[in-house]
Amino acid sequence: MTDITEEEAEALDEQWTKNTPRLKPNGSGFISRRYARLMGLDDLSIDYLMTKSEATKKSPAQIIGELIREKIEVSL
Repeated sequence: MTDITEEEAEALDEQWTKNTPRLKPNGSGFISRRYARLMGLDDLSIDYLMTKSEATKKSPAQIIGELIREKIEVSL
């Protein structure tokens, strides 16, 4: 990593202070997509989860849990 000047550091500090990053409460943001990819999900599955998550205001984990419970109920 390269060193930055004092002026660049102040500009960066001001940028992040004024524009605080916001995380999406339902787990549908960039980090959730990266995590899903690391878990081995394909793009179609990730897109489905993110779309369903935004529409239902549920986290991807909640949606996956519901899908699994549905499969278990059908198989019994």
